[in-house]
Amino acid sequence: MHISDILKRTHPAFSFEFFPPKTEAASKELFHTIQQLVPLRPAYVSVTYGAGGSTRELTHDLVVRLQRETNLTIVSHLTCVGSTQEEIYQILKKYEASGIENIMALRGDPPKSPIRPIPAHQGFRYAADLVAFIKKHFPHMGIGIAGFPEGHPETPNRLVEIEHLKRKVDAGADYICTQLFFDNRDFYDFCERCEIAGITIPIIAGIMPITSRKSMIRMSELALGARFPAKLLRAISRAETDEYVEKVGIHWATEQILDLLDHNVNGIHLYTLNKSKATLQIYDALGIQHFDALNHHRRTL
Repeated sequence: MHISDILKRTHPAFSFEFFPPKTEAASKELFHTIQQLVPLRPAYVSVTYGAGGSTRELTHDLVVRLQRETNLTIVSHLTCVGSTQEEIYQILKKYEASGIENIMALRGDPPKSPIRPIPAHQGFRYAADLVAFIKKHFPHMGIGIAGFPEGHPETPNRLVEIEHLKRKVDAGADYICTQLFFDNRDFYDFCERCEIAGITIPIIAGIMPITSRKSMIRMSELALGARFPAKLLRAISRAETDEYVEKVGIHWATEQILDLLDHNVNGIHLYTLNKSKATLQIYDALGIQHFDALNHHRRTL
């Protein structure tokens, strides 16, 4: 199902993100995680893509397997850096043939090894170019794009940042899914700036619960400098073990989500890190079994 249709009928939409496993053991663990999360009936799930397309085949294999073996709506990440238009076209044709009809369109980070030079007319310079390409050749596909509540790490000028985002929207994007953040005020400010810029497509809030001190470091790397509020850092500093760090992280994420729901957010996208525990505990803390129950509760208020 097209994501724009899901977002119209489901409010708020809860979704999960996974990354492709690199080993057989990791693959088995992931599908165990998915089996635990499927009963929560997410609106959709997305699968990430490595820097420079480094997990291209793994991503394709996972999304096709999910499409074939589950009833989930799948969104596949697709990056264009270091790829020609013809290569991207063939990838999209494979997705189309497999029944995948939703793409998260990203420019992507360059791979660690030097990338081959691609003439400008044969490749993509920006994510907006990829969005326009998908819209032209696969107009039936749903397209998501990334948003950065704390600011894009490569665009310190926030005015220019919103201009870049607007180009992706004008190129045909259907919705925005944000990078992780830990202070909802950053998200609300981001939404207001989008509104001022004339961006009216749905904005999904990306939430990643902290589960250990090591995961905090990893989050900072993933988000290229995620801002951890002092209140959160103080709470974590009091935690004597990672078990309590996880409790703090899950509580913080739950409070974030409750506040976002109170502000009528379009959706919540949970970065699962291929684990089910934190997501299940957040749902339990929210007092819901799955998003349909939450929708029914909100309609009856």
